Amino acid sequence: MARSNDRDRKRAPKEGIRKGKKKVDIVARDGIDWVDYKDVNLLRKFMSDRGKIRARRVSGLSTQNQRAVAHAIKLARELALLPYATRTVTERAPRPPRQARPEQQPDAAEVELDLPDEDDAVEEART
Repeated sequence: MARSNDRDRKRAPKEGIRKGKKKVDIVARDGIDWVDYKDVNLLRKFMSDRGKIRARRVSGLSTQNQRAVAHAIKLARELALLPYATRTVTERAPRPPRQARPEQQPDAAEVELDLPDEDDAVEEART
């Protein structure tokens, strides 16, 4: 049985689908020759709100500039200029208030302590 060569056939382009706008390489546009690890404001543009480095297809950088930015971000993280990750707080529904638990400790009247009497202590001191 011979397989059909569906893989070899070219697919017809789908109509009505538009490609998105081409991203602009910010580093090349601004004429930055060297991505400085100390330029935290520039580096934050290429990080997500959770601290991850954005992908090249998202940031629109060229391959060389993406490598330079990633290297600068990693170096800035190492020197504690940028966080590795930021803590995010998810909003949850408020918890219902806890019900007061009944006291488990017995009353003072119920507790009997076996303490030595003062008279016994005085007699032991004499001997």
